[in-house]
Amino acid sequence: MTRVLVTGGTGKTGSALVELLRGSGVPVRVGSRNPAADDPDAVRFDWGDPATHPAALRGVDRIFLVPPVESVDPMPMAGPFLAEAHRLDVHRVVLLGSAVVLSNAPGALELAARVRARPGWVVLRASGFMQNFLRTHPLGERIRQHGEIRTAAGDGRLGWIDARDIAAAAFALLVEPGGRREYLLTGPKALSYQDAAKIITARTGRRVRVVHIGTDEQAANYRAAGMPAGFAAALAAVEDGIRAGREEQVSTAVLDLTGRPPRTFAEFVEEHATEWAGHRPPEHWSKKDR
Repeated sequence: MTRVLVTGGTGKTGSALVELLRGSGVPVRVGSRNPAADDPDAVRFDWGDPATHPAALRGVDRIFLVPPVESVDPMPMAGPFLAEAHRLDVHRVVLLGSAVVLSNAPGALELAARVRARPGWVVLRASGFMQNFLRTHPLGERIRQHGEIRTAAGDGRLGWIDARDIAAAAFALLVEPGGRREYLLTGPKALSYQDAAKIITARTGRRVRVVHIGTDEQAANYRAAGMPAGFAAALAAVEDGIRAGREEQVSTAVLDLTGRPPRTFAEFVEEHATEWAGHRPPEHWSKKDR
């Protein structure tokens, strides 16, 4: 019987995928750095500790692969893992890739190319996560604490997608594989940060303003949030591309794979309204910030 290894199994996308697999009776192995002691399907999986990889791979024939996070070069860790998966005749790997290409990070492109090269292996090129607007992410924390979004993206737009829709697409490909090697996953509409701020304000009553900053300042913000310097710089540089309109992409892949359209940002905000409601805006907020 098919057994699926979900790396990053307790993360935003992985946990939603695990729920879908279990709900359909598909045996699953939940890989994470801190596996739950009360979960019989949990196994320790740490990209930085290759000794944890064999046990995670044992007896699986399909993998949902979340590459090393906050890394501009995932290949030193992910490359040997993929080689071992190929040696063990893993039938399908679904890679959680990105629709946004980090500058000076060829390793991510190489990883995607390595997956696409194998028959039956697939790359999901996901757009920005709507979950980034929630707490634990620097963007969401800034909204919650200060009622503002600081961005170098200007009025550029991105096809924000709910991580649960990514999980649903991955589920479809793991259970009933399709014929394509790559899918672009986005929400139903590309939105600017100003668009997102207006939706949060309208749907929750929490007034959110947008502050336009430079790329260097954004990189410093990411470093202050604990990101490695190289990754912080690459992530901040993405906003240059958004500002230039290079990331304004929308696809129908979620609908094509799952049979239902992806969630809208307004639906996402309504569902998570308590994340922002009840916090007073900063004293310096005024009508001109709307």
